[in-house]
Amino acid sequence: MSQKKPELTFKYIFNDDYNPVYVNGAHGGVTPRGELVVSFYLERQPLPNSISHELTASGTIGRESGAAPEDLNSSLVRFVSSGVVLNHQTAREIHFWLGEKLKEMEAIEQAKAALQGESPAGMSGLTH
Repeated sequence: MSQKKPELTFKYIFNDDYNPVYVNGAHGGVTPRGELVVSFYLERQPLPNSISHELTASGTIGRESGAAPEDLNSSLVRFVSSGVVLNHQTAREIHFWLGEKLKEMEAIEQAKAALQGESPAGMSGLTH
């Protein structure tokens, strides 16, 4: 009869208001202490502080006449929602974990494409 191997169970504790946020980018680097700092952001169009409109002769809102800040239409916002600091070992472990999750995602995309009879986006004949 085989003996059960020792095991360890991790219990996850989180606040009731835990709510993951969407990010589409990251910025960071290695600190003088050799740790990796990663700040996650959402890149989006900025919201105006104010927008002015002309008033028509009948007192209704007319065309837009100005906005603040003045560079509103030539700017993008990178809203930094969170960040992490990782030591070398943890960064390696997360790198490996992300690689495994990417493989899973790619397999799902390939399966979807096979069902639809087409090659998955970005996979044009390349193998990983």
